[in-house]
Formats: sequence, structure tokens, C-alpha cells
Amino acid sequence: MNHFQPEIINLTELPGTACPCGTARRAFQDQSNFPATVHLTDIQSDAKSHYHNKLTEVYVILSCDSDAEIELDGTCYPVKPLTAVFIPPGVKHRAVGKMQVLIICNPKFDPTDENF
Repeated sequence: MNHFQPEIINLTELPGTACPCGTARRAFQDQSNFPATVHLTDIQSDAKSHYHNKLTEVYVILSCDSDAEIELDGTCYPVKPLTAVFIPPGVKHRAVGKMQVLIICNPKFDPTDENF
């Protein structure tokens, strides 16, 4: 039986990485026993539309502007805090408006799988 150690990470203390949406703080990339990554992402109003060939993402909106939306394949949907959005591979997406989201990315995030 494999015994893995639990890990506690304060997402706000991770270094920020520029991404098409704004700034992402990515956790659990090095956990071999966990198939995904978890990102705390601060999305700016100028987020770029993109898609992934292999990655599935779940966005959980933590906070957002009152008029925030998620654009999926060209259609915009209003969102509010604690909205969850499932984004399968191939769906072109972007957040519209400032927001902070928790993103679960499966398999682990791969920066070469960001397509515009």
C-alpha cells in the first residue's frame, strides 16, 4: 500500500505566473499521486479567448464583478460567486470582467496546450 503525505498550500503565497487570463498561482504540479492541478487565478478584464486540446477545466468563481460572464464557444453566460463551469477540451473560452477563480485542471496543467 502506498502512503502519501498530505500537503497544505496557501494558494495566495504561491508565485504568480502570467497567463492568457491574468495571473495564475498553480498548486500540486509535483504531486505524482494527484492527476490534476489547482489554480487560483486573478482574471483581468482583457482575458484572451483560448482552448485546450487535452485539458479539462472546472472554473469555480470565488468573486467577480456584478456584470461578469464566461464566454464558451462565442456565447456569454452570466456568472456570480460560487458558480462552477465545466470546460471540456476543445471549447474556446474566456472570462469577461474581473474575477478570481479556482480552477481544477485535469490532467495536470501543460502550458503547451494553450491554443488561441
